[in-house]
Amino acid sequence: MRQADVVISGGGMVGLSLGLALAQGGLRTVVADAAPMAAQLDAAFDGRVSALAYAAIRMYGALGVWEAMAPNAQPIHEILVTDGAPARAASPFSLHFDAAEVGAPQLGAIVENRHIRAALQARAEREPNLTLIAPAAVTGVTVEAGGVTAILANGESVKAALAIAADGRVSPLREAMGIKTIGWSYPQTGIVATVEHEKPHNGVAYEHFLPAGPFAILPMRPAERSEDAKIGGNRSSLVWTEKKDLAPAILALDAARFNEELARRFGAHLGAVEAVSSDNGAATPRGARWSYPLSFHIARDFVRSRFALAGDCAHGIHPIAGQGLNLGLKDAAALTEVLLDAARLGQDIGALDVLKRYERWRRFDSVALAASTDALNRLFSNDVAPLRALRDIGMGIVDSIGPARRFFMRHAGGDVGKLPRLMRGEAA
Repeated sequence: MRQADVVISGGGMVGLSLGLALAQGGLRTVVADAAPMAAQLDAAFDGRVSALAYAAIRMYGALGVWEAMAPNAQPIHEILVTDGAPARAASPFSLHFDAAEVGAPQLGAIVENRHIRAALQARAEREPNLTLIAPAAVTGVTVEAGGVTAILANGESVKAALAIAADGRVSPLREAMGIKTIGWSYPQTGIVATVEHEKPHNGVAYEHFLPAGPFAILPMRPAERSEDAKIGGNRSSLVWTEKKDLAPAILALDAARFNEELARRFGAHLGAVEAVSSDNGAATPRGARWSYPLSFHIARDFVRSRFALAGDCAHGIHPIAGQGLNLGLKDAAALTEVLLDAARLGQDIGALDVLKRYERWRRFDSVALAASTDALNRLFSNDVAPLRALRDIGMGIVDSIGPARRFFMRHAGGDVGKLPRLMRGEAA
């Protein structure tokens, strides 16, 4: 039986960030994940990118992982939001965010998930207080007097003061601990692909609101042209929200037809476009696509005695604002601060009154952001003329008012509310 202070179920981006932060703060931490760590670095494992807010970048700087991540990060200098439809010109109203307006070098950065995982894993291997066990899912947790015992799929067990679930939206551990959720599925599917385009993106992220849902074009670091490339090395990640009943037909299209549908929605501002593989063909076929069902949920409780939820276990939101990972990283930073402060005062880190501090800190922010993204999706994912006029006028008003525009930029950067020390760039 292994002895630890904290055992974490889930070694993804949130779980491993949390484990690294706790270990650097002096807590003996075990992170267990069902998937082999090496497999998580393969381009075929996860074709998505993440938009890291600048508060999250500060956090990764404080944890000592940003230096390894930065060469693969594309800064976001501007964000342009428009409303329209594939067969109709874009609305004359739009929303434009520019990092220069708030005196920041960037509004955030786009990083492929596999590069985030690689930087975290490399740093975790050098942390003496952190033990990473994979593949080995946490199959159960028993709460006992003074601690918990976590049983792993490889037959090992870990005794700790606290267990944390960071094992995703469909969390087996959350269910096993009897924590219910409130939520629903959206009649939408997220289609993800890497796109090569003729003209440079200049660090501009685009979000087109189409009747089926948001169509985001996120700037990526350029890549060398693959041998069969027809365009250049300019790349962006496409997050295409489509009606659930239409998505399978789009995913089944051959490359030529898929690129035609892509071009209809993409617009001509970046020239010719073509879906490519995320890593220029080394591990995935050219034009590879991924799809994900979209849903919403909030856990009724974020904590129980000697047990806590973090990341997608606690909340799953619509990707319309690209804030899912940032929300989970705020959980990790806040939970780290609460636990380390308690440990330094000699308190029991698994005690319910300690964990309730974390829940009070994170629950309101999580519910507020989840509700906002849900409302935005419902407002923009339709082609109802009165609503279209209302949202277009609203975007125009916000864009014309400097303080309002700058507030939304700070919100997109995760720089509002009570920030944990890590998100201020300080040691936990």
